[in-house]
Amino acid sequence: MGDARETGADRPKHARPEPAGCPAPGEPSPAPRARARGAAWWVFTVTGTVLLAAMVVAQVASGLQPRPVQLTGVVVVLLAASAVAYAAAVHTLARALGAFAAAVTAGYAAEWVGIRTGVPFGDYRYTGVLQPQPGGVPLIVALAWGGMGLAAHAVAAAAAPRSRPSRIVLGALALTAWDLFLDPQMIRLGLWEWTDPGLYRGVPVSDFAGWLVVSLLVMTLIDRLVRHPAARSPGLAAVYAVMAVMETVGFAAVFQPPDPLVAAAGGISMGMFPLLAWRRRWRK
Repeated sequence: MGDARETGADRPKHARPEPAGCPAPGEPSPAPRARARGAAWWVFTVTGTVLLAAMVVAQVASGLQPRPVQLTGVVVVLLAASAVAYAAAVHTLARALGAFAAAVTAGYAAEWVGIRTGVPFGDYRYTGVLQPQPGGVPLIVALAWGGMGLAAHAVAAAAAPRSRPSRIVLGALALTAWDLFLDPQMIRLGLWEWTDPGLYRGVPVSDFAGWLVVSLLVMTLIDRLVRHPAARSPGLAAVYAVMAVMETVGFAAVFQPPDPLVAAAGGISMGMFPLLAWRRRWRK
């Protein structure tokens, strides 16, 4: 009886094993997929850059006009859209949107609970300036959590690519550092009020503790949902760095009256995270 299995002697001499990574017969070549990914990267990167440039223009315009609050929503929307576009270039659009939505939801939930219970930020309330306010929380506040959440995570991923706990902690600290600018600016504009003002330009310590707790949750969600958590994203890192520079210049020289304390505290705190990321890259 013959063996139905083909032996080495029976195999045609010209038959060779397929190289690793080659598609099976009838499957499409990976080359078109690679070209499609490359084209998507360019599209999303260019889109993110255009949106980031538009955000800078809007932020400069808001700092030069008597009522800067009128452009606050435009700045936040451009920030969020730029961050999503840059994230899509690295992680695919679906994952970028998923991570952004998770961060927005977490931020909104924390604010919704916060204005009702005082946990985790302290006792505060929003005024009616920022609209719309579903559930009493301005929508652009939730969008800001998502946009800067993606940017802070990218900076942390570049600084600590090999350790998930380090990425999450660094990202949370980077996002909290932004609040050294954000809260004093929003209080100036009359967007929210604290029941018991604190020593740092009216901001209580409880606010920064709450930001750190919520930021840890936001970083955990993003790190779980993006495609390559440790992947470098120069575009998202640029969003974070640009925001740090713009806020520092604003408080140092543009806003009236200037506030050197906030400019120094926020500038140094935010500035060290891009430096950590770039330092690691320079050492390679």
